[in-house]
Amino acid sequence: MDYANFFKQKLQDIKSEGRYRIFADLERCAKDFPYAFYYNDSNPRKVVIWCANDYLAMGQHEQVLKAMVEATIRVGAGAGGTRNISGTNHYHVLLEREIADLHDKESALIFSSGYVSNEASISALATHLPECVVFSDSHNHASIIQGIRNSRAQKEIFHHNDPKHLKELLSRYPKERAKLLIFESVYSMDGDIAPIEAFCDLAEEYNALTFIDEVHAVGMYGHKGGGIAQRDQQSHRLSIIEGTLGKAFGVVGGYIASSADLIDFVRSFASGFIFTTSMPPAVAAAALASIQHLKVSQVERQKHQENVEKVKKKLLQAGIPFIPTPSHIIPILVRNAHQCKLATDLLLKNHNIYVQPINYPTVPRGTERLRITPSPVHTDQMIDELIDALKTVWNDLYIDYAA
Repeated sequence: MDYANFFKQKLQDIKSEGRYRIFADLERCAKDFPYAFYYNDSNPRKVVIWCANDYLAMGQHEQVLKAMVEATIRVGAGAGGTRNISGTNHYHVLLEREIADLHDKESALIFSSGYVSNEASISALATHLPECVVFSDSHNHASIIQGIRNSRAQKEIFHHNDPKHLKELLSRYPKERAKLLIFESVYSMDGDIAPIEAFCDLAEEYNALTFIDEVHAVGMYGHKGGGIAQRDQQSHRLSIIEGTLGKAFGVVGGYIASSADLIDFVRSFASGFIFTTSMPPAVAAAALASIQHLKVSQVERQKHQENVEKVKKKLLQAGIPFIPTPSHIIPILVRNAHQCKLATDLLLKNHNIYVQPINYPTVPRGTERLRITPSPVHTDQMIDELIDALKTVWNDLYIDYAA
């Protein structure tokens, strides 16, 4: 086996297909988001970020920064190890209480990332529930898919956001058999929203636990920022709500919220929780401050939605093809991997606009896109400059305007 040649050839293959990932060297400007310094040569230049998942710019919020600094000074930088070995820092306890209250659940458990919270929780549940069958939406995130794989449980994949197909699959199994229904609220690449109420109806009819991934919705929707389920008054019907602290809350980490016994079960059986170093206390303190602020403040959410609608309206007027999503995620369609990469290169080089190309396997071939995520702090001038830049790039690269 020629290992060196194998790796080189695999990299060359994805480069020739136009889907080799290049990570821009960026330095976000504290208290000046969405600006960042782009390092590509000896002269770093300021660019505007249009694709961050820090949806509400809470990663720059004064209260969040203050909480992180104060906690670092008080308890130090790291957690000291796993919670099993080094104990649970008091900031962890406070954060989990706040998350449980955010979702009106009995208890919550934090993880090092949203990916880990999905993978570890789903794996533990589906492994230990006797003869469990997992019902998973076809568009579910890679972390969900990995959790199901690791459990080795039987699985059924239902058509995306399709209650009729889900019902057909559920009806094949006895009511008394253990079932775990997993779906997302907002899907990150298409920006569409799950029919939560219909899925809950089916779960109750066929005796299934429900697991909803709200990572792209927490902080953004609901009267407290509890997500789409809270907005639609369905939180009480969901068995497990999973979320992230790394998007709208502006920090890093993941969590689940549920009944006290289910949370204790995952805490006791999920290896991805038990055997990994816990979240630094300063991160927990920052996340705690962010959640507490967004539970009572509507300012960020309102301004955010206003800017999302402004961008959609101006894209429509300019004839730039995009998916008219019901959420804050705006996929702008390019439909070609090479053109998608070239478009982002030109936006960065000529217009100081940073957007990351989204290519296969993240999205199907032929649906390559730019994923725009407006924030409350994007100005009207920035929006106009984005639209003008997109029109210029579309014309320069002869990208199809047809929707």
